[in-house]
Amino acid sequence: MEMKQGGHPMTIAQNRSVLVESFGATEGTALRLKQAALVVAGIAFLAIMAKIKVPMWPVPITMGTFGVLTLGAAYGARLGLVTILGYMLVGALGFDVFAGSTAELNGFAYMMGGTGGYLVGYVMAVLLLGTLARAGWDRSAPKMAGAMLLGNALIYVPGLIWLGMLYGWDKPILEWGLTPFLVGDAVKLALAALILPLAWKAMGRARG
Repeated sequence: MEMKQGGHPMTIAQNRSVLVESFGATEGTALRLKQAALVVAGIAFLAIMAKIKVPMWPVPITMGTFGVLTLGAAYGARLGLVTILGYMLVGALGFDVFAGSTAELNGFAYMMGGTGGYLVGYVMAVLLLGTLARAGWDRSAPKMAGAMLLGNALIYVPGLIWLGMLYGWDKPILEWGLTPFLVGDAVKLALAALILPLAWKAMGRARG
């Protein structure tokens, strides 16, 4: 956005804080320690959310995508990227942190299977949600709902392409990897659209 001041154009960049920047240290060593703690906490959060399943028709709701998208919005693109890559590294090392992984099927064997494209989508979605949050989309429910919708789409695109390449486009790819999850995604979208704006309001009241 440009404004005129004294006959000269002045550019004003809208670069808002994300949620985790609204509390705690803001510079120096304390900030680095805070960021390190947030990365560890974020990886644990993603691992826990990946394992949560809520009964729902036609398939149970898995909370992994909800965790990824809300973390991206709360952390911002840069810290969110470090966290999601750390989560992927923990999974690649063989720890049971993904939604469908088990003690027997984990690590690269799991990541290179049918879920591989969705994991790529997770990274892309974190970057998108972090960028949109930086622009203030996490401050209102309608914009947050739109951000979640875009983030979900960004997860599904590489996920479905991966499935098609892995199993063949003659298979019912959409029935395997998209349509059964749409109802649950709508519920998660509505939940996230409320949580982030409410968190900002709560933060404002705490400061007041």
